[in-house]
Amino acid sequence: MTTSRKVRVAIVGLGFGSEFIPIYQRHPQAELVAVCQRSADKLQEVADHFGIAGRYTCFDELLEDPNIEAVHINTPIPDHAEQSIKALLAGKHVACTVPMATSIEDCHRIVAAQRQSGKHYMMMETAVYTREFFYVKELRDSGQLGRIQFMRGAHQQEMAGWPGYWEGLPPMHYATHAVSPLLALAGAEAESVLCLGSGVIEEKLANRYGSPFAVESALFQLKDSPVAMEVTRSLFETAREYVESFDIYGDRMSFEWQQQEHERPVVFKGEAGSRVQVPDYAHLLPEEIRQYTRQGVYDDGDNQHLSFTQGSGHGGSHPHLAHEFISGIVQNRAPFPDVYTSANWTSAGLCAHDSAMQGGHKIKLPDFRKS
Repeated sequence: MTTSRKVRVAIVGLGFGSEFIPIYQRHPQAELVAVCQRSADKLQEVADHFGIAGRYTCFDELLEDPNIEAVHINTPIPDHAEQSIKALLAGKHVACTVPMATSIEDCHRIVAAQRQSGKHYMMMETAVYTREFFYVKELRDSGQLGRIQFMRGAHQQEMAGWPGYWEGLPPMHYATHAVSPLLALAGAEAESVLCLGSGVIEEKLANRYGSPFAVESALFQLKDSPVAMEVTRSLFETAREYVESFDIYGDRMSFEWQQQEHERPVVFKGEAGSRVQVPDYAHLLPEEIRQYTRQGVYDDGDNQHLSFTQGSGHGGSHPHLAHEFISGIVQNRAPFPDVYTSANWTSAGLCAHDSAMQGGHKIKLPDFRKS
């Protein structure tokens, strides 16, 4: 179904958020009407560069603008929950970068705000819109994988030099990149977790959040599924090239992520493995934004956000995320991931960290659909 309707969007936070500006500007069913940034100089610089009229340094003032239908939040992690709740209760559709929140209580509050408002909420999880995810999803949907037997995910990244709130962050508090592709491919939610912490980080980092571990590794049981999954996460003082990876083992075929970024992933058929070239999936997008699966937003490439250069553009996911958010609003359907799925993916990591702090005690995740 086609429609001439355009969703009027505002972007909040212009670090990583700037990656999405031209995507919304060129999307045939979106109109980027405003941007918001606390720093007035940065606000003017970015808004001038992209020719954006609506400019706010105050988030609350932006929410009072009746011309704005939807907000895409790209602010620091500690702000996600409160800003999402405020925006929903102000009658705006909300897209928010990961994670949804940093506490189970705030996940419940966001779910309640979405229900009360009736507006759409989408956690903008890049890992379920990468070209690798689309490729393995095709293998699953075509039956080539067969029955999924086991899954493994990892996100290892050195966060030294990132903004101060990252310092000492518990690894599993930011686990959605590793958790989400597994649960999405399994078509299930996480039900329970047991997690162990490993190694130690320096005292000044550990004291920030009271989390001593260099690495946290978890085993999850899935709801209404015979499949289990393993997730490993590290943020500091663990030597490893950046990686957001997943491995999927089926009875007919398996997929393993490459060891290093310049390599190709491996597909196994029986015991025979071969490296594969994963295609791009820009054809799933409106023609106007297909180019953004392969490039960042700035003309000269010198000002790209670290998440794009270090993370290889999050696997081409950015235009897919924006398209899903806009399509959900236009079609009046829940986007993927919706508020309940977002809460499950986020709480999987939160509960995993709690388990690690309790020496591997098994913890059951909340059921947000029944709360």
